[in-house]
Amino acid sequence: LSSFADIQYTNTYGVIKRKNQKRIITIGSNVLSGFNEQAVVGEVSRAVESYPAGEGISVRMGGAQEEQQETMIFLLGALATSFLLIIIILVWQFNSVSKPLIIMTEVLFSAIGTFLGFSIFKMEFSIVMSGVGIIALAGIVVNNGILLVEFTDRMRAEGMPLREAIIAGGQTRMTAVLLTALATMLGLIPLAIGLNIDFETLFSELDPRIYLGGDSTAFWGPLSWTMIFGLGFATLLTLLLVPVMYLLSERLKERIGRIFGGATPDGGS
Repeated sequence: LSSFADIQYTNTYGVIKRKNQKRIITIGSNVLSGFNEQAVVGEVSRAVESYPAGEGISVRMGGAQEEQQETMIFLLGALATSFLLIIIILVWQFNSVSKPLIIMTEVLFSAIGTFLGFSIFKMEFSIVMSGVGIIALAGIVVNNGILLVEFTDRMRAEGMPLREAIIAGGQTRMTAVLLTALATMLGLIPLAIGLNIDFETLFSELDPRIYLGGDSTAFWGPLSWTMIFGLGFATLLTLLLVPVMYLLSERLKERIGRIFGGATPDGGS
């Protein structure tokens, strides 16, 4: 080598790593106790944006931040798919587009209630478990809306005027909606607070050794609180806003029907 090259001993990389056929250099660090991970990531991201990278060099965040973004994209896709399937089933059931849209607004109410609950009580929001909880909420809150709309349609089919049918639907189905929501919320509270019972000592020593918390709370707590906050908020708005939106929708249909031929929708008054 010395006959055609100059040899110098310097510091360099012992291994060249590649990802997607591109050379990469990974710089990692742990977040110290007492610091918020998201706040640290935000500061590092701002520093990376101001870093003068050379030509052909790109800098981006990896690790937990990258996994979090991938998880969020997956959950958004799952949520969109569940919305689409629910809307298709509701359109087929009610033979209408406006009624499924009214019912699906409850999913938005539940998401708003979830964020409000976490903000008011200053709880940590988990992207994965809270996202799964919002998706699970879609089926529960939609069921409450179906109860109201379906009973109102039945009353109108029997000849009851629109306004009276809406009032009767709200009064009759209010008990079922509240019981469904309360049963679900109360059933999730032990999981949310991490209620633990030792059944072995309960039967052998008559000592259940009940305690709250534990490792499982960090995993299941965000999921449970997401469903509790979202369901509680959405249930209250279901009983108030769904009848109002139903009334406005049917009156709009009547006006459009009079303009384009004088027909009234669904036999309404």
